[in-house]
Amino acid sequence: MPEQRKIIHVDADSFYASVETRENPQLAGKPLAVGGRADRRGVIATANYEARKFGVHSAMASARAMALCPSLLIVPPHFELYRTVSAQFHDIFRDFTDLIEPLSLDEAYLDVSDCEQFQGSATLVAAEIRRRVRQELDLTVSAGIAPNKFLAKVASDWEKPDGMFTIAPDQVAQFVVDLPVNKINGVGRVTAEKLRRMGVVSCGDLQGVELTALVKRFGKYGQRLFDVARGIDKRRVQPSRVRKSISVERTYNEDIVAMPAMESALDELLVELAGRFLKIADRYFPTKRVIKIKYSDFTQTTLEETLGDSGEPWNDPQRFHRLVATAWPRGAKPVRLLGAGLRLQPRGEGDLDQLSLFEDQLEPAV
Repeated sequence: MPEQRKIIHVDADSFYASVETRENPQLAGKPLAVGGRADRRGVIATANYEARKFGVHSAMASARAMALCPSLLIVPPHFELYRTVSAQFHDIFRDFTDLIEPLSLDEAYLDVSDCEQFQGSATLVAAEIRRRVRQELDLTVSAGIAPNKFLAKVASDWEKPDGMFTIAPDQVAQFVVDLPVNKINGVGRVTAEKLRRMGVVSCGDLQGVELTALVKRFGKYGQRLFDVARGIDKRRVQPSRVRKSISVERTYNEDIVAMPAMESALDELLVELAGRFLKIADRYFPTKRVIKIKYSDFTQTTLEETLGDSGEPWNDPQRFHRLVATAWPRGAKPVRLLGAGLRLQPRGEGDLDQLSLFEDQLEPAV
């Protein structure tokens, strides 16, 4: 009996545009795209769902997008911000599994087969991930849950945006019968047309084509088509990225205007940061403390401090407080978002002897 896996595909909803709207709520509800300027032969990177109603989509010329939707707002991309948010997604993912395969900044596969939380239910894990992304990052993601990567990716698109869909193992055979072949990853317009000429529109149709005919027509990809038409995908989730940082951020309903309130908010963040770092302290050690401040006018500043070699506690609250006291006057305005984090470095074999030293210092800051 083959091993049964539990795979989640998480896909952020119109990621770049959603991040831009979060940063500037005045954009909410308006047709919005992220990309280059129409008068400079720009291209759309992504569009929100209000813009998509007009036919605007990624890889479209900005001039064409403006013709389809004259009220479209096009903002330039801020990739450093998107990378930061993507890292925050992954911080949440790692609370459930280390088997994470990023496909891009806004989507990833997670193998939660060995996750014991929520009684091992992948559907409940996906629901909790979606809840935390909404609560902690003020964004939405869609999730697909299935026994393999192919079906999980299909499922994540089933209830988009801000949706979730599960394909249980005993539902696979029935589900794929009516699934259009253009839902198969790699089946673009040309391949779909070739299959249509063979009388193949759905995976059910594809099941009626012999393997030899598919291989003759499509080469090695014919084997792939033969398998996925039956809901078979043996690819493993392949982790491929090293964590470079860990952070906790909060956007506040009311702006912070006084240092005592700022220090209190920071201490709460440090407690959560310590809890997160405890889970990875056997694989990483901190190299820098980081503070992020976003002001009420959406400008922001960050400040880093390299940890010394004197065995000082990385989460010394006084050192974080000093970073805040230094950074806040840069803008000298009320604060809407505060973040605290650490730059990380993977541990080598020689670092393991020092782990006990770090463990002694990992009590949450108070």
